[in-house]
Amino acid sequence: MADILMETKLDDLKFLKRGKVRDIYEYDDYYLIIATDRVSAFDVVLPTGIPDKGRVLTQISVYWFNQMKDIIDNHLVAYQVEDFPEPLKKYRNILEGRTMLVKKAKPLPVECIVRGYLSGSGWKEYKKSGTVCKIKLPEGLVESSRLEKAIFTPSTKAEEGHDINISFEEMKAIVEPSLAEKLKDISLSIYERARDIAEKKGIIIADTKMEFGLIDDKLILIDELLTPDSSRFWAKKDYMPGKGQDSYDKQIVRDYLLTLDWDKTYPGPELPPHIVQKTAERYREILKIITS
Repeated sequence: MADILMETKLDDLKFLKRGKVRDIYEYDDYYLIIATDRVSAFDVVLPTGIPDKGRVLTQISVYWFNQMKDIIDNHLVAYQVEDFPEPLKKYRNILEGRTMLVKKAKPLPVECIVRGYLSGSGWKEYKKSGTVCKIKLPEGLVESSRLEKAIFTPSTKAEEGHDINISFEEMKAIVEPSLAEKLKDISLSIYERARDIAEKKGIIIADTKMEFGLIDDKLILIDELLTPDSSRFWAKKDYMPGKGQDSYDKQIVRDYLLTLDWDKTYPGPELPPHIVQKTAERYREILKIITS
């Protein structure tokens, strides 16, 4: 089993933030985003990591950033250590394969979600009201139904706890209306291209979450893109509407935790080796499928 990187320590760099998965440092005019192997469930970072998870997230993001360059620019400057500034190369053992050197952007205070299938919180809302983020959908849909047309369903961006789904009109009260329209159009274009690419590889992208930022008023893609942590990936060959689908993500971890007598608060429980191994294999499998 590969070594697990749970946290980073780069002594002579300015440390900015530790997220649930990523550690962010500042280097000159750039940010250094390091994807660790931490895994969170129910908003709790667990004490056990998933080997290679950070490498998988980084390499999948890089793949998709490159696929979308003609739609919108992104924050990526370099992701291979040999292309990093010389002072960073001494940290190769930590940075290799899991790090993006990126442009500094001002993140927008919304997350851009596109749904092509009815799942998760969208399915819960639809069962109650026939809507998703106040968008009226046809009657008679079932869990995991493919939507006739993908829908844009933004959310707030919470530092702690859950993001909150909002309507497009509510989004326009948070960001300037013309920018909101641009975000919607670009998000749908990215999803549609990714969906078509993935389907040829036997993968359904049920939904995905994107983040954008501004550099001197220029809109760019930031953070991660179309990874197992920001998207639902399903195997096309196993897809069956009317029930939940197996995802290429940490669902194995969530399912295991639901069997425990745990109140979903800190500290989270340790994961047994067989759950760690199965989850790691799932992440590595989707990396191979997507990038091959």
